[in-house]
Amino acid sequence: MRWWSELWGRSKPATASVVDPVQQARLAALPALVQAADIDLMQQPLLVLDLETNGLDVRRDRVLSIGAVRIEGGRIPLGRTFERVLCVDTELRPDSQLIHGLTQADLAAGVAPAGAILDLLEYGADAVWLAYHAEFDRRMLARCTQEALGLALVHAPYDVAELAPMLCPEMAVPRAGLDHWIQALNLPMPARHHAVADAMVTAEIMLVLLQRARVAGMQTWRDLDMALAQWRRRQAQAGKAVFC
Repeated sequence: MRWWSELWGRSKPATASVVDPVQQARLAALPALVQAADIDLMQQPLLVLDLETNGLDVRRDRVLSIGAVRIEGGRIPLGRTFERVLCVDTELRPDSQLIHGLTQADLAAGVAPAGAILDLLEYGADAVWLAYHAEFDRRMLARCTQEALGLALVHAPYDVAELAPMLCPEMAVPRAGLDHWIQALNLPMPARHHAVADAMVTAEIMLVLLQRARVAGMQTWRDLDMALAQWRRRQAQAGKAVFC
């Protein structure tokens, strides 16, 4: 299965300069989506993603920067982090600038969205993807990809906001954010709302969760998928949100 489905005829790229022959070749060279079901939890490479945006409206706001880190063999290779600031034409509101810290000059010096997305897909081509509150990042990245490349991403990352309360129920609180899990798991508090920093701390949380999954008897990603499906059913039956 590929990373995307074609949108030609239904949706056009935002600019005429994207999807040139070089970009087409890069897309064609991407391997199929990872099928990790029977792979050991600790052996499958992971990509942990975080986006900085200029707001929370998935239909109108823009992706400003992409940060990601990898987990390989139960470790985070610090020399292989990923960061791209995107060159997007958008007005930065003062309230959002206080959160992400980016300026108009940062965006003007950024990377074209099409190139940044291709870089990200290549960086995580062999990995299972994760994010905290992953549906927001998925929808924002999917719209960015559609506008920049005219393609629909079909990839759905695991949500660490689900995995954390499932595997650490004694620490769960309603609507918990990253800060809650950083404190609950006694992790160092990083400089927050920077894409790579948030991806890094999410990866550190995930390392703890992988150990918890092992203790609970989960060996493969299929085991984790089954446990997650059961947890979601219990949440729904109890009338609770899918993630805490």
